[in-house]
Amino acid sequence: MEVIHSPQNALYKLCHKLAAHRRDRLKQKKTLLDGTHLVAAALDASWVIEKLLVTPEGLDNPEVAGLVKTSAVTPTLLEPALFKSLSELPSPTGLLALVSIPDNALVRKQGLCLLLDGVQDPGNVGSILRTAAAAGVDQVLLSDQCADLWSPKVLRAGMGAHFVLDLVERADLLQFADQFAGPIAALMLEDAQDLYAATLTGDLALVMGSEGQGVSADMAARASLRLTIPMQPGIESLNVGAAAAICLYECVRQTRLR
Repeated sequence: MEVIHSPQNALYKLCHKLAAHRRDRLKQKKTLLDGTHLVAAALDASWVIEKLLVTPEGLDNPEVAGLVKTSAVTPTLLEPALFKSLSELPSPTGLLALVSIPDNALVRKQGLCLLLDGVQDPGNVGSILRTAAAAGVDQVLLSDQCADLWSPKVLRAGMGAHFVLDLVERADLLQFADQFAGPIAALMLEDAQDLYAATLTGDLALVMGSEGQGVSADMAARASLRLTIPMQPGIESLNVGAAAAICLYECVRQTRLR
């Protein structure tokens, strides 16, 4: 088993760049999975684990030892101080995995698709992905202005959704809207139809806008459905993650009633 003692080690330096910078994740087409939950989810989805980094304490953890055995990858032992510099978890589990970022899926023209138009908070993006996976969304497309899909924070908030969803990052949402077979439904605050009065079955592309500005003007112009979530007087808006969950599960509800 290889043991890394020095921050000058080539594998450590690569992992440090991947943990810290989007440009390096894009350049290398690799990212890190931090913790047992993400590694287990990746293995359950038959993802290839390229490297496993563990601490001595991690190897003493039965859950970590079991995942190492399942992966069939010889782990690399990393000194705790070096491991801590790669992990954002307040209590690191002692397990990190290096994986390749898959190519974008082929853009769909049908089905239930979710478009994220500039959602910038990593926690919101990850939470929305988790909801999308639970709701059976066929594809999620993210504009270039969204938080990095493969950052540690988005991966952690997604809780494994990345491994089961059809994902397209840095997508041209306008081009998608022009080619999609069904209606484009954008969540708006003004001049919009009550969500619960709209028909949301069949082919549908649901657009969620950024936390500050909402859906961009160009996307709003392409929307054949402008939707709003009814709220009590004096309440201006909902968190975009909560709003996405409400909209997606209204789609689920209507589809189940067909």
